[in-house]
Amino acid sequence: MNRDCYLVDSSIYVFRAWFSLPDTMAGADGEPVNAVYGFLRFMTELVEQARPTRIVFAFDESLSSSFRNELYPAYKANREQAPPELKRQFELCKDLVRALGMSCLADDRYEADDLIASAASRMRARGYRNVVVSGDKDLVQVLEGSDLWWDFSRDRRLDVNGAHDHFGVWPHQLRDYLALVGDSVDNIPGVPGVGPKSAVRLLRLYESLEELFSNLEQVPQLALRGAGRIAENLRAHREQAFLARELATVVTQVPLGEGDEAYDVTASDQAELRRLLDRLDRGEGYVQRLRSALTA
Repeated sequence: MNRDCYLVDSSIYVFRAWFSLPDTMAGADGEPVNAVYGFLRFMTELVEQARPTRIVFAFDESLSSSFRNELYPAYKANREQAPPELKRQFELCKDLVRALGMSCLADDRYEADDLIASAASRMRARGYRNVVVSGDKDLVQVLEGSDLWWDFSRDRRLDVNGAHDHFGVWPHQLRDYLALVGDSVDNIPGVPGVGPKSAVRLLRLYESLEELFSNLEQVPQLALRGAGRIAENLRAHREQAFLARELATVVTQVPLGEGDEAYDVTASDQAELRRLLDRLDRGEGYVQRLRSALTA
């Protein structure tokens, strides 16, 4: 029996399609469908390669309604909100996922990363191996046991040990790493003067932020370039570091609500699929390939 559960960080692939395909690709109503079409192509390639029996697609609802914005109003403030024509396509992508008999998760308070982490925790407890499909390094922190992180676009698969080799820290330490170096993509502040190499070195010596700050007096004596300055910056920005870690930590206990079999691939809704394809005015070939792969 296949014991893999695929957890897809969907929004990144919708955005990539939006930026890579021309917005002159229009549906029956004349509205752009480039992001939907590109996402459908991604779904087809993923399903043909993975042949999943259980899979869930998680979407971000908003850049400004996450609980993290309450903790830090500037969180993701450097990103532009999706324009109305892209928001419309996000909804179509969700409709396609559901019509094809696959599960879809979205929440206006929790991000896709949190939904994936919570689904992973649930499925791991039921004896499944999680395969997280994403190019986002933040989701590496989800990995435990035999789980995999799969950067589909680069065809890079990392297990716990591979993640350590690639990023220099263990998956459970990634949040501490991001607390030190910050994350410009999400507008998360780090500790000034602490770069990636210094952060990795510190976390190899000290398991976590708590251990690092408990031994701060040792840092100036480390064989580390600028060790004295780093210690001063850590001391001055302690509160900021712990806030950054809270922002970077994925939530594993989001109340998802579905039953045990929620992520099993089920029969597609033929009538809804036809309605969506007519609206898109394209994608028939990809849908046929998807359905063949899902029933193989």
